[in-house]
Amino acid sequence: MAADPLEAASRLGSAPAIASARAVGGLLALADQCVMCGLCLPHCPTYRISLDEAESPRGRIALARWIAGGRLEPDPTALRHLDQCLSCLSCQKVCPSEVRYGEIITQTRAMLAPRPRGVFGRLLADPARLVALARIGARTKAHRWLPRLARWLPSSVRTLAERVPAVPAAMTLGTPHVAPDRGRVTLFRGCVASVYDRDTHAAARVLLGALGYEVVVPAGTPCCGALSRHAGDIEAADREVGEACAAIAETDGAAVLVSASGCFGDLRDHASRAGGPPVVDIHAFLARDARLATLRFRPLAARAALHLPCTQVNVVGEIASIGALLARIPGLTVLNVPEQPRCCGAAGNYFIEHPAIADRLRDEKLAQIDAGTPDLVLTTNIGCRIHFANGLRTRAAAPPVLHPLALLAQQLENGAS
Repeated sequence: MAADPLEAASRLGSAPAIASARAVGGLLALADQCVMCGLCLPHCPTYRISLDEAESPRGRIALARWIAGGRLEPDPTALRHLDQCLSCLSCQKVCPSEVRYGEIITQTRAMLAPRPRGVFGRLLADPARLVALARIGARTKAHRWLPRLARWLPSSVRTLAERVPAVPAAMTLGTPHVAPDRGRVTLFRGCVASVYDRDTHAAARVLLGALGYEVVVPAGTPCCGALSRHAGDIEAADREVGEACAAIAETDGAAVLVSASGCFGDLRDHASRAGGPPVVDIHAFLARDARLATLRFRPLAARAALHLPCTQVNVVGEIASIGALLARIPGLTVLNVPEQPRCCGAAGNYFIEHPAIADRLRDEKLAQIDAGTPDLVLTTNIGCRIHFANGLRTRAAAPPVLHPLALLAQQLENGAS
């Protein structure tokens, strides 16, 4: 039976993160929905590599229940187990009791925040700092000292300061002969993705322009709030997504299109509350457009390994749309990377805070990718893209890591007629 929320709150003392007894009671109610059946265990990345119950979903739910109920002090060991959850939500997707695990882990982290997160965790949990570091990376070719400075960073961070994808010249030209007669749509670029996925966003502009849409982007680099929310900083997350919604409103687009699966859920859930335009996965938007049939794509005799991020599968969905778009490139062979083990270890900034676990998970995915001997790797989330690039950087002939939209725009032969 759940403990009295008032008593539980008093046992936790004067911890500033305890907002109210109601919050404790809500967390306990969520945790009590779990029947501890264990069907989630095979789907949890951290349990699979550790075989430690405290690193499993039901173990973390038990920790959340005991801490919220005042039966366990939030000591460093308990905090480590909670922090090491990737929030991939694979457990939630397979739960027969429909336990809302994502809410449990977020509320637990919020209850215990603020807490030590390591020097780079503190520095890089802020989206603005991530954007600043990414922009440094964009200038490394012009400043010889920047790559040397990057060598002093941990390997999990180094890619952020070293490599920013170039935008092919063809994508900067757009489709000037196609009149924008389909209305206006908003392309949400996000924070760090605004730099590291700039080729993806250029590709989105080309494809949408070829279909006759006017494409606008929100001013600045507004963040969806996912990084802060996953860390338990609900106040910062709400502020960030509120600023994003305000910036989106200024664009006056009929729909908000998102290319990064990690941004989609937070933006969709909170933009809808704000009464803004619908937030739509860009693959679904393109795949369902009637004019798509008028576009021609150049053949490409290549093998592409398609990695589906946790957020694409467990939050966004629209898997069929991605396959349908890639099927329009003649000659392309799409190799679906096996679903299990699911997570590559990127998980927002998880690969920065927990590099040992993240690198092990990434190496498993890269081994699966290598088995198909692909010419390129495709993924729909910016964190996964950076993490894979970090793991491939030392290879002499590593396949490039692209967003599916970048490949589509690269092979586009014509605009809509």
